[in-house]
Amino acid sequence: MNPFEEAYIGDCLIKNRFAMAPMISSLADADGSTNEVHTEYLTERAAGGFGLIITEYSFVPSRNSRGSRNQLSFARLDQTPKFRRIAENVHGYGSKIFAQIVHAGGKAVTENGELPFAPSPVMYNGRMPTEMSEQDIEEVIGAFAQSAKIAELSGFDGIELHGAHGYLIHEFLSPALNRRNDRWGGSLENMLRFPQEIIKRVREEVTLPVGMRLSLYEDDQDGYPPEHGLKIAESLKNIDYVHFSAGRNTPPGSSAPFYYPHAHILRRLTAKPSIKTMIVGSISDKETVENALETADMVSIGREALADPFFPEKMRMGLMPRPCIRCNQACRDFAHGQVRCTINYETGRETLVKIQELHGDVKIAGAGVAGMEAAIYLARCGMHVAVFEKAGNIGGQINEIYETSQKNEFQKLVSFYREEAKRLGIELKLNHEVSAEDVDLWLAGGHRYPGMVEDDEMYVDSNIYAHLDACLRLAGKKKIVMTERSLSSLDRGRQAVFRRIAQDRGITFVKEPDERFAVNIIERRQIDLGTAVRKGISEAMRFASELRW
Repeated sequence: MNPFEEAYIGDCLIKNRFAMAPMISSLADADGSTNEVHTEYLTERAAGGFGLIITEYSFVPSRNSRGSRNQLSFARLDQTPKFRRIAENVHGYGSKIFAQIVHAGGKAVTENGELPFAPSPVMYNGRMPTEMSEQDIEEVIGAFAQSAKIAELSGFDGIELHGAHGYLIHEFLSPALNRRNDRWGGSLENMLRFPQEIIKRVREEVTLPVGMRLSLYEDDQDGYPPEHGLKIAESLKNIDYVHFSAGRNTPPGSSAPFYYPHAHILRRLTAKPSIKTMIVGSISDKETVENALETADMVSIGREALADPFFPEKMRMGLMPRPCIRCNQACRDFAHGQVRCTINYETGRETLVKIQELHGDVKIAGAGVAGMEAAIYLARCGMHVAVFEKAGNIGGQINEIYETSQKNEFQKLVSFYREEAKRLGIELKLNHEVSAEDVDLWLAGGHRYPGMVEDDEMYVDSNIYAHLDACLRLAGKKKIVMTERSLSSLDRGRQAVFRRIAQDRGITFVKEPDERFAVNIIERRQIDLGTAVRKGISEAMRFASELRW
């Protein structure tokens, strides 16, 4: 299927088959309202060619509904004026916008010591929720309808009910989480009753298309298989589409790190569903988009939309987008931070980073990440850029990565730099050493942490990415013992896979270091790829500002 064909969801015409996936941004205000930063973040993706924008999960006006800090909400009528600004901006690019609404259920962030509630008292992240009463259930159903109405009054084009990732609707659909034996649990028909009642009440309240995000399968040990997720999707009545994601609480869910194959959820969708379908999960290049559209009606692009908001437009033009390297670093730091992307400085800063009009020549020393980022920014501003690099290739320390899965993904960024240099007319002068006096910006020689002294027995207490990579390289040749906190720089998904790979290669883990541990470097904010990207852009912006003065 051509990804640039139009598609209908209900009576809503979408200009192409690309949807921006709902992702936690934490850009909203503390009370759940939108603002200029959040509005520009979404607008940028509409400008980039996404036919459909789906908001991040937004809590409904119900007790214990919120799932995280600075979470968006459709909870009050006084929010509609600012929400209309988002709708107007998105519509200005010919795109549509759906509101995803959620109740966090057993995973809710509660205050004043109050426990969350859930279908059944099953442990959630160390807390035991209370079991929902009939009154609780009725109140939540009404809250979903109320949020849907606020979205419609705000000019939104559709509603997506969040029934995945272990939140409340999913909790009713999951046999491991719903242990009720009343009319809300037990049989599949009873487990479907809660989402079905929400659909019914929302339909009574609004005239918009209504869809549901579902976990096709759960990654947990007691999780349900894809056949159960497909059965749920095809059993739901009076719904316009399903949006397949994956996972309950155990990684990888939809955000699989680079250890996993691309389109990992699509690979487990064994049959084309009988209902209109959207699918997410490491769909981040032309090939995976086209493969997905053989089974699904639309593709949902998540982290790639953070790496390059113009992904659809660049695909249409035959240009290489800035690639998501599936590192799960900045984009997964939403517990206390706001949406960011390790390799795209502008994500979440759309109101701050503006391309200026400049002229003239600029010489940059260093074709590592910082140097290439500075070169691309200044070339986009209109300058003629020359980059001098003493090595015979670009990419700096990316070229030194050992672990195959990581190296393969990160090399895509190096390929992007080459393509952008060619497109923007950046001169790459390789095998060319210069002094600081010869150039305008010195970005050569990025920071290096001390290397590890190799010994027959190596005891490592370090969360530095390069040291973790070195441990894998040396595994099998040396006896290596690592501390548990050495994995603290990795998200849960990467932690789980790194540990498995390391143990398979003979590395052992201990809880605490002792006197044998010669490598002791635990950095809370280590200098990494994201640091290099920020440095390159910041130096380029500083240089541009000085030129203007």
